[in-house]
Amino acid sequence: MAEYQFGNSENSYSQEAERQAGEPVVLHFEGEKKPPKKKNKVLRNLAVALLIVGLSAGSGALGATLAGRGSATVEPTTQQPAVSTPVATIPGAQISGAGLSSDTGMTYAEVAAKVKPTVVEITTEQTVNGSYFEQYVQSGAGSGVVITADGYIITNNHVVSGATKITVRLTSGDEYEATLIGTDSQEDIAVIKIDATDLPAATLGDSSKLVVGDEVLAVGNPLGSLGGSVTNGIISALDREIIVSGQSMTLLQTNAAINPGNSGGGLFNMRGELIAVVNAKAAGSDIEGLGFAIPINTAYKIASELMANGYVSGRPAIGISSIEIDDYMDLMRYRVNSYGIYVYDGGETGLKNGDRIVRFGDYEVSSSATLKSALQSYKVGDTVTVTVVRSGKYEDVKVTLIEDKPAETKIELSTERQ
Repeated sequence: MAEYQFGNSENSYSQEAERQAGEPVVLHFEGEKKPPKKKNKVLRNLAVALLIVGLSAGSGALGATLAGRGSATVEPTTQQPAVSTPVATIPGAQISGAGLSSDTGMTYAEVAAKVKPTVVEITTEQTVNGSYFEQYVQSGAGSGVVITADGYIITNNHVVSGATKITVRLTSGDEYEATLIGTDSQEDIAVIKIDATDLPAATLGDSSKLVVGDEVLAVGNPLGSLGGSVTNGIISALDREIIVSGQSMTLLQTNAAINPGNSGGGLFNMRGELIAVVNAKAAGSDIEGLGFAIPINTAYKIASELMANGYVSGRPAIGISSIEIDDYMDLMRYRVNSYGIYVYDGGETGLKNGDRIVRFGDYEVSSSATLKSALQSYKVGDTVTVTVVRSGKYEDVKVTLIEDKPAETKIELSTERQ
């Protein structure tokens, strides 16, 4: 039985499941709390399970405003259309128009010497509520890559999500407390900033020009204590469609050694250009050399939005807060008798606290993944008919989609049985 690990949390977990041939690989961000066993989910049918390669303990707020894309049924692919270089730009970022070439004349040592100073160690602290109203501080570690000389650093959302304190350590040994600029759980990208100048910044490559077999170096902070570690490998596959905590992500696959703590670190080509941000690996006694990274063209576009707006603009949202109930204990806790997606804050949409969403427009809904997958078919301003079960009866509610923006919510679920 294989298990996949994301390299960023000392408290990372494994999730066993069975996988039928042709079904998508499923990942979970390391740093998230271990989810309850699924009673009727796709995960039951998976033969491999994936965790995130980090040493962090952060997890996103439960029931954040729904938005973005995701799919529980996307098949793995290897030859999707190439991602074009994003139009958005990051002021101060060094961008190369060249793709990877095997005849650059640079050795591993030369590339390592060029890129190591751009990769930083990240440590986090998070206040966690324990039993009996106790609170304690949970620490974690990961990696990041400097993308501008004035201190902007790209990393994974799961490395810093929920952190109350973020500390960055440079290769020089200098340490800085970082400010969180923005995060995006959908693409697992975050941007933080330190108050520093004249930093060595990574040169950004073009991941659309990568081909299978290109040589790469992974640089990061494995185990949260071995900053600046360099491993080599190749691009094993392009455009792998991977499901990560209910989100469908298109990732590069590599056989470069990746370990817990590497999350947020860089994957570089033999020109010394950053071509991906490491975020996952496969771990198991019968699995070797199966790591994943977010293509830089995707990461760059998200980072640009985060730096400009603090969030990714233009994504549709329903304007509600919801919770997925897929475990017997949650049925008892919330006093409902059906698994599914429940509204606990309907905002101004007309949806009510305790509504169970069963259909969104033309799509049946039974989980967060299916709701997010349905949502991606619409745009901001669209009016969608949402079918819910309310007091034991089906009702249709017309909802106008809004732009998804970060918002803090409180969890309150109706105790009305449905």
